Amino acid sequence: MTLPADHPPVKSPKIGVILMNLGTPDAPDAPSLRRYLAQFLSDQRVVDYPAWLWQPLLRGIILRTRPAKSAALYAKIWDYARGDSPLRLILGDQVAAMRERIDPTGEQVVFRAGMRYGSPSTTDVLHELQEMGCQQIVLAALYPHYAGATMATGYDEAFEFLKKANWQPAIRTMPSYQDHAHYIGALAHSVQDHLAGLEWEPDVIVTSYHGVPQRYLTGKGDPYHCQCHKTTRLLGEALPHLADKFMVTFQSRFGPEKWLQPYTDETIDKLGEEGKKIAVITPGFSADCLETLDEIGNEAREDFMEAGGTHFTYIPCLNTQPAHLDMLETLVRRELSGWYPLHGTDEARIS
Repeated sequence: MTLPADHPPVKSPKIGVILMNLGTPDAPDAPSLRRYLAQFLSDQRVVDYPAWLWQPLLRGIILRTRPAKSAALYAKIWDYARGDSPLRLILGDQVAAMRERIDPTGEQVVFRAGMRYGSPSTTDVLHELQEMGCQQIVLAALYPHYAGATMATGYDEAFEFLKKANWQPAIRTMPSYQDHAHYIGALAHSVQDHLAGLEWEPDVIVTSYHGVPQRYLTGKGDPYHCQCHKTTRLLGEALPHLADKFMVTFQSRFGPEKWLQPYTDETIDKLGEEGKKIAVITPGFSADCLETLDEIGNEAREDFMEAGGTHFTYIPCLNTQPAHLDMLETLVRRELSGWYPLHGTDEARIS
């Protein structure tokens, strides 16, 4: 079809896939952390106190003291060889793997990474995909468990972009996958492979999940708590010889409120006092980050040893393990079903 001479260029239609995660600062320094924390802690899905109460505390105290402390922690886990944070690097590697497995040419499906906080922002990525001609977009938040403070706020950001878009693309949102057989299988393989490399056997395997306030479960009906427990139960069923060793805990709490319990730090200290040998895995994180590498790999280990413990091992996140990439490919292909690839009697476009 010949277009009028004054018609804007018509882009070949494509499909976009955004692999989404929470976010990370641009650098391990106080100014970068201040920008990152200001965005993160101003999200009402994360801290739902009234703005008139919370913002003076955030701006007047927290953002004056916490950035330097957080920057020192990020400096401990920063990948200086590759020049970035582990989370952003791993997410980029996951994106590259999906591109190579599903559409290496990028002629039909375009893969990108998107962060709720920091860069690359989901909003900027959505704008880029639209400029490339993507009329169908899959939002794939890499959170195994649904929580308002993670998956919901990530999708909120995308929907805010859509509200302002003149030509809205078709959107699909990938749901949580806490009980997907491939996810449980990947976790089980990771546990078995890691323990096989030890010269000792753990008495307890702690499955530590990021915490949320208790009232999110009891007052808001957030399914996160139940989904975490289900994952650990299914992991035990997949590894019956280890089933009685697994326990659920919740980490990373802050503020005076009661959060989901038992708390990871208190539990690990107690296990150290009891002389237990422990392994810790963080099934709720799809990529290693500050909360896993430092909070568990460094701080929890040190506290455990100081409490009298002798044997501690951290089982890394699934990251780019082959079984994890197999699972992600399965989930992404499911979301692309009917869009890509088109076969036989499937929907076809007429030029």
